[in-house]
Amino acid sequence: MSTPSRESTERPGKRSYDQHRNPKSDIEISQAAKMRPILEVAAEKLGIPPEHLLPYGHYKAKVSLDYIGSLARHPDGKLILVTAITPTPAGEGKTTTTVGLGDALNEIGKKAIICIREPSLGPCFGVKGGAAGGGYAQVVPMEDINLHFTGDFHAIGAANNLLAALIDNHIYWGNKLDIDSRRVTWRRAVDMNDRALRSIVSSLGGAANGFPREAGFDITVASEVMAIFCLAADLADLQRRLGQIQIGQTRDKRAVTAKDLSAAGSMAALLKDALAPNLVQTLENNPAFIHGGPFANIAHGCNSVIATKAALKLGDYVITEAGFGADLGAEKFFDIKCRKAGLKPACVVLVATIRALKMHGGVAKDDLKRENLAALEKGFANLERHVENVGKYHVPVVVSVNRFSSDTDAEIALLKRLCSTIGTECVMADHWAQGGAGAVDLAEAVVRTVAEKPSDFRPLYPDKMSLLDKTRTIAQEIYGAEDITADKSVMDRFAELEKEGFGKFPICVAKTQYSFTTNPDAKGVPLGHIIPIREVRLSAGAEFVVVVCGDIMTMPGLPKVPAANNIELAADGRVAGLF
Repeated sequence: MSTPSRESTERPGKRSYDQHRNPKSDIEISQAAKMRPILEVAAEKLGIPPEHLLPYGHYKAKVSLDYIGSLARHPDGKLILVTAITPTPAGEGKTTTTVGLGDALNEIGKKAIICIREPSLGPCFGVKGGAAGGGYAQVVPMEDINLHFTGDFHAIGAANNLLAALIDNHIYWGNKLDIDSRRVTWRRAVDMNDRALRSIVSSLGGAANGFPREAGFDITVASEVMAIFCLAADLADLQRRLGQIQIGQTRDKRAVTAKDLSAAGSMAALLKDALAPNLVQTLENNPAFIHGGPFANIAHGCNSVIATKAALKLGDYVITEAGFGADLGAEKFFDIKCRKAGLKPACVVLVATIRALKMHGGVAKDDLKRENLAALEKGFANLERHVENVGKYHVPVVVSVNRFSSDTDAEIALLKRLCSTIGTECVMADHWAQGGAGAVDLAEAVVRTVAEKPSDFRPLYPDKMSLLDKTRTIAQEIYGAEDITADKSVMDRFAELEKEGFGKFPICVAKTQYSFTTNPDAKGVPLGHIIPIREVRLSAGAEFVVVVCGDIMTMPGLPKVPAANNIELAADGRVAGLF
């Protein structure tokens, strides 16, 4: 998300919001928005009758799964993926671009729908911020979306923890399945950054409380239940996938599943209402689906398949995003979500800022406002690598540059020239300050690209390739690594999964989002590095294999001064200090 202090360079003939209102923060912009009742937005923009909506107040609603099922014969619109260069503290503005592009497409007469993920409370109270966009390219009501929303994450956490309770309860009451408590791999989940829960000992306090064992928590967005939720095609598929979850092993090392524990039905019952996608609106009253929220550095990082497919039936253009840089988010969007759901993206918008590219070129954050053409040209290598990587999926790319007041004419000209040398259109965008009007050039470039450069999407690797070779392919083709490395236990686990029939699953890489390497401080485009594989985990319900690389954690911690310290509730009940 871009910083609220950013100034705008106004487009001639276009409206400039901040020229008149000069807001202090994203939340003030959100709270000043003139929202329309969501039933009106659904009816007028999407043609959804009110009886197919379950309102959560006046401005949020779920769309019924029965109605979504009735859309099966409708033709699909064009799917546009918004991704980004490798993230930096300078900011790139991927969600902001997703919202701004959706508004801009509607402004030029296209029926466009936005599809993004729900925010996790962990980053909201930690350091990253929310996931509702920024400036005048936001989805609203922003504080509702960032704090609890429609309760989907609570339902996912409850389903996850119900399974954990059923495991311990089964062991307590005689352990008919002969579960080895030392080999229980299922962890509890909570939607909060809480390092104290990474590793715990449960069931202390005597025989009445069960059998003590080592356990731990993951953040809810890293849970396999979250991944299943986002990849399930419908309620039946959801229950099937939940039953496939492997929770551990017996004493003779046979896999135990949630189905063995008769847990899938009750877990699905907790998720029944949550599985219906959430409909809200942008500041410009255009429709947006916000549903599901797996992290891209430790999960597959995309909104739900159900929401995306529903939007494709309802709109001409669907703009979605995948978390973090293209090496993590876009790769998983293509190789997991699109492969599993049969989606065919028409175009990719790759987001960058001149500030971030200069940081990849070696400039410190405090010096980014100064013109530095040499650093920009050096940092461009990061953008070029991402464009090259997306090209391996045979999908056309448009580069969108979020404009800051510190960007100089010389820097803009250089970046456009560098993009032209790799055959990629580069568009300056100012949706943060001007809303959809500031991204009209980008919208027109996307429409033109879709028309003139048909996508021939194909995944990076075939299903039949071995799990080890799939991992190596991702490391070499996407991260530019020389090779991967793994100890015997990892190699044995790969072999074991192949033998058990999971060899056709795609790979979900868990690694730092801040670099092509596993070293978060290695900016730009490192070469000759090795990707170390620390662990391999089976997500049998999500139907992918997680490969943990480097020091990435599935339960983050809070920073020294968490964002939570700045959040207050005003006397009138409004939230203050939230971005």
